[in-house]
Amino acid sequence: MIVINDVHKHFGGFHAVDGATLSIEKGSITGLIGPNGAGKSTLFNVIAGVLPPTSGRVSMDGQDITGLPPHALFHKGLLRTFQIAHEFSSMTVRENLMMVPPRQSGETLWNTWFRRKAIRAEEAELADKADDVLEFLTIDHLADERAGNLSGGQKKLLELGRTMMVEAKIVFLDEVGAGVNRTLLNTIGDAIQRLNRERGYTFVVIEHDMEFIGRLCDPVICMAEGKVLAQGTLDEIKSNEDVIEAYLGTGLKNKEMA
Repeated sequence: MIVINDVHKHFGGFHAVDGATLSIEKGSITGLIGPNGAGKSTLFNVIAGVLPPTSGRVSMDGQDITGLPPHALFHKGLLRTFQIAHEFSSMTVRENLMMVPPRQSGETLWNTWFRRKAIRAEEAELADKADDVLEFLTIDHLADERAGNLSGGQKKLLELGRTMMVEAKIVFLDEVGAGVNRTLLNTIGDAIQRLNRERGYTFVVIEHDMEFIGRLCDPVICMAEGKVLAQGTLDEIKSNEDVIEAYLGTGLKNKEMA
């Protein structure tokens, strides 16, 4: 579904992504792991159009999407979340979801004057859809709560809910477990698996929690120093000597040299 070919992203002399090449299969939940500074979030930003690549190519369903802005990728069904949730804090949880679908009738001044009935009908449909999403995520009891009052895990669920308000094809989740307690993380994991199984979502997940990665992801891709280091099942990745070296700076190679 996604093919990343020899992608580089440089910030001056620093090579945050240094020739990354990988592919994401349609219908998969792919894990992306690596030590801090490996280039994972930067690669996400390049794929999602937040940052232009220095060089290289990104394609989706066989079409070149390199450098397309986030709003264009949004309309193609490519969405991403962030390490820190970006909610509209003064709006309710339901209203946060209702904001997502594009091209709403109430966005034009003409319609607010002459098509008020149509706008009200559309908003009622969006509210119903938002309530269905919240029920799916088991946070329907928070529908009228201000989003800024949610816990970190609840905000991550809200971000996942936003992807459900449109026809998402592939969702990039950046450290969905950061600052989230285990109970809510299990709820998030359940929602990801259900969306993958029941609605055909493809996911790519950056996460440091190996238990979470092991539960959800196959394959798992490991990055280090801006490059793809290894790919396979989590057990294969954990036993890969290059991966051990990248995470711990020590392994059989170093021991043999000592």
